[in-house]
Amino acid sequence: MGRQGITKRPGQRDAARAEAAGLAWLREASDRVVEVLEVTDSSLTTARVAPDRPTPEAARRAGRELARIHDAGAEAFGCPPPGWTGLNYIGTQSQACEPRERWADFYVEQRVLPFARAAHESGNIDDVAWDTVRRACAAVRESDAFDDAKPARIHGDLWAGNLLFGADGPAFIDPAAHGGHRETDLAMLDLFGAPFLEEIRAGYEEAHPLPKGWLDFTCVHQLHPLAVHALTHGPAYGQALESRAAETLDLLG
Repeated sequence: MGRQGITKRPGQRDAARAEAAGLAWLREASDRVVEVLEVTDSSLTTARVAPDRPTPEAARRAGRELARIHDAGAEAFGCPPPGWTGLNYIGTQSQACEPRERWADFYVEQRVLPFARAAHESGNIDDVAWDTVRRACAAVRESDAFDDAKPARIHGDLWAGNLLFGADGPAFIDPAAHGGHRETDLAMLDLFGAPFLEEIRAGYEEAHPLPKGWLDFTCVHQLHPLAVHALTHGPAYGQALESRAAETLDLLG
């Protein structure tokens, strides 16, 4: 009997193979990333995760495994999984993956501004919010606070629904994998309410201690997912985006 899997059929061009490439890249660093069983141009089958209730112990393990994945590194900020030249997706939305030397430049140019601009054009954020986001992005680019970061191998779409808890422990699914900043994944877990978040953070720091005051920068790393949601889910997320942008301006001066 073959291994039991779960199949998805995304409607976007390259989406199945893009996800498969990301999963394989992340799985090089941790077997807590679900295994790809089969991929075609239109479908992706991954190993099924038998669901179980989250526990503090499993959450702490998830944090340690996430740190291991990040520590595996990437060639540059914005780089796609090696060998992948197609589109990159977060949910149903395509996004650029073009390598940059500075994380701040990559993050602003390829992650925050494209989605915030589209959200503004669609009417989901108003002129004041759009101006606040642009000023926050300028502050990120002008700051040297992120220049010591090394490219991490990040999941890229790590909301709570993409961290499963199964009978044999945590499992990471549905990435938008690329070379990024390690705190971005942690910020998304915070934004969308991952269970036992403090245990995830504790496990992470067991494997890779983070600099003092790192949580202060969570607002910066939440700009991208909130911009995506402002575009795809409406004005309520636009208000949250404006709030985080204002926090970013306060933080970075």
